[in-house]
Amino acid sequence: METEIKTHYNYSEIILWLEKKGVELYGNHFKILETDHPIIYKLIAYFLKDEQTCFQLNINLNKGIMLSGPVGCGKTSLMNIMKHLTPIEHKFSVKPCRDISFEFIQDGYEIIHKYSKDLRLRGGQPVAVRYCFDDLGIENNLKYFGNECNVMAEILLSRYDLFTSKKLQTHITTNLSASEIEQTYGNRVRSRMRQMLNLIAFEKTAKDKR
Repeated sequence: METEIKTHYNYSEIILWLEKKGVELYGNHFKILETDHPIIYKLIAYFLKDEQTCFQLNINLNKGIMLSGPVGCGKTSLMNIMKHLTPIEHKFSVKPCRDISFEFIQDGYEIIHKYSKDLRLRGGQPVAVRYCFDDLGIENNLKYFGNECNVMAEILLSRYDLFTSKKLQTHITTNLSASEIEQTYGNRVRSRMRQMLNLIAFEKTAKDKR
C-alpha cells in the first residue's frame, strides 16, 4: 500500500509504533492485523494531518471521523491509540455513549449541555473539547423524571452547530449502519453526521479480536 500512496511519513514504522502503544495499553495479545492496514492508514493520515495522503484517500481534514464496523473489530482500542498520535491542539477524549446515558439519568438535561458546549481553559482561554463518542447506538432512550429523551441525538445536533460555527470536530465509533442510524436518531441527525464526519468502515466480515 505504501507504494500507492505518496507521503513523506513512513507508515510501516508508525504502525509498528502504534502496535507497541497498543500492547502498553491492552496487553501482549494486542496486534494490528495486516488485513486492517487500509483502515489504519486512513486513521494515521487523518490524525497526523497528512494533507497529501488524506487528499489521495478522499479524507476531509475539516471533518471528524466516524469509525464503523462489527462488534469486536477494534474500533474503541484504535481510537484510544490514535489519541497518542494526534497533535495537542487536536487531542480528544473518548466517552462511551452508555456512560453519557447513565449521567443523563442522574443529572438530567445538564448532561446534554455538558457534551454540547463543554469548555476547558487552555492558556487562560476557553477551548471547546473534542470528543469521540464511543459505541453510538448501544445506549437506550432514557427517562429523566418521566421525560424520554434521545440524549445522543440532541448532543449530536448541538455538536453539528459547533462544527459549523467553530469548526469543532467530533468523532464517533459505532456498529450501526447508515439506515440503522437514521432509524435510531432520525433523518436530520443522519444528514448532519454525513456533513460533519468522514466515514471509515471495517468490512462486515472483519474478525472479532476479543
